[in-house]
Amino acid sequence: MSSPPQSPDDDRDRRRMKAALVAAAALVFAAAPLAVPFQGFDPDLFPVPQSDPPVQPAGYAFAIWGPIYLWLLVSAGFGLLARAESPDWDAPRWPLLGSLAIGASWLAVAQTSAVWATVLIWAMLVLALLALLRTPERDRWLLRAPVALYAGWLTAASWVSIGLLGAGFGLGPGANGWAVLCLLGALAMAAAVQLRRPRAPFYGAAVIWALVGVVVANAGTHWAVAGLAAAGAAGMAALTLRGLLSPARGA
Repeated sequence: MSSPPQSPDDDRDRRRMKAALVAAAALVFAAAPLAVPFQGFDPDLFPVPQSDPPVQPAGYAFAIWGPIYLWLLVSAGFGLLARAESPDWDAPRWPLLGSLAIGASWLAVAQTSAVWATVLIWAMLVLALLALLRTPERDRWLLRAPVALYAGWLTAASWVSIGLLGAGFGLGPGANGWAVLCLLGALAMAAAVQLRRPRAPFYGAAVIWALVGVVVANAGTHWAVAGLAAAGAAGMAALTLRGLLSPARGA
């Protein structure tokens, strides 16, 4: 026996529910650093302690989390109050909700396990990218832009986590080698996403911000890493500018 057809009221109720869940998740996600302060992985979480690893951006770069938290809160609040029933705003909500829900627990996990923190941040990234790809052209500054900034920074952070694990567990080419490999991986992924969603400049901006942070952290010490990061930042800037100048279709 087939189930009865869903009424338009049922659809609207589901959308409102998802909007409320996203708003709640964004609030918990943004409040997490107040409960669990985090200054980076404890070097002693790794068999080979990771102090000042070359794969990691300079400390100032992590200040980007402030705008990310604030913008996601504004976006979620606007979505709940003004776009709760809109189908285009509803499309990215499930993956965004999943990413934020995982992110709310990430800081606590990262205090005790770099391995599980890496697993979780990659899950956050995959879901954030799915959300980004589903964002509509409408209200770009209130939905696509904050999700893009969040997804862009997660792209960089996820590859940093891989580099820390590789070097921290004494695998393969050492800290510099892992930094180079992870920069190449991050750049390949970021370029693919930017080409797929060209009119999402804040995705590219977040990746560029991270790459410049890597340049600052490595200038004068690890020139190969700094040079690759600088070249990658220039390449991402070109891709991001190209997307801004592209026509709106396929955005």
